[in-house]
Amino acid sequence: MNIPTSLNTIIRQQPYPFLFAIISGSHLYGFPSPDSDYDLRGVHILPVQEVVGLQTRNETIEISEVRESLEIDLVTHDVKKFFLMLLKKNGYVLEQLYSPLILITSPEHEELKIIAKNYITRHHSYHYFGFAATQWKLFEKEHTHRIKPLLYVYRVLLTGIYLMQTGVVESNLVKLNEVFNLPYISDLISQKLTDTEKSIWSGINVAFYQREYERLHNKLQDAYQSSSLPEAPSANADLDNLLIRLRTKSYNL
Repeated sequence: MNIPTSLNTIIRQQPYPFLFAIISGSHLYGFPSPDSDYDLRGVHILPVQEVVGLQTRNETIEISEVRESLEIDLVTHDVKKFFLMLLKKNGYVLEQLYSPLILITSPEHEELKIIAKNYITRHHSYHYFGFAATQWKLFEKEHTHRIKPLLYVYRVLLTGIYLMQTGVVESNLVKLNEVFNLPYISDLISQKLTDTEKSIWSGINVAFYQREYERLHNKLQDAYQSSSLPEAPSANADLDNLLIRLRTKSYNL
């Protein structure tokens, strides 16, 4: 994808060095509307002087602003906070870590990708169960049904199923549907790509999509039960060593 210069500009203006910074949200998922904002996510590295005191500051940095008519939402976490989130079977952080839409990377980013494979477990399925249920409720309760939460429902379920089956994090719904071949997905994506972020689909067959939601929910349950992924993460020592090296490196800068 063509990356607007304003995205790289806001990244360069941040006060701390990055382990990595990526594009997330609908651009990563494969269905941005023409007016979609840009969700930037990253991991910054606080210097030792800011983490050895009684209180750690700037563990999370959040910026929302408009640049060159683009809405940009930037959220970055300090490396230790991100690593702790990784330990909690958090699907969001996995999707950020493995996003192919990279703004900044580093050798340690590539190293973390390798280490993090040992942190993917069968129990990451719970993240996808919960997220899909939340998005379905959001879609269901609206009188005018928006396409966005419906797409999120299927993106999340297919990501979870694929993760349980392969151990690979794939967040892009277009690529996922090359595997699962659900004919209605292409229609939903086409509608989202051409309409506004809050577009609705009049005359939508809610009962059909509910059946599909329930079918894929059950398929995720089956994938969880039959998955060969481990029960618990491993390689904590590798993650700990990487954190120490990153802190030491920041101290020597």
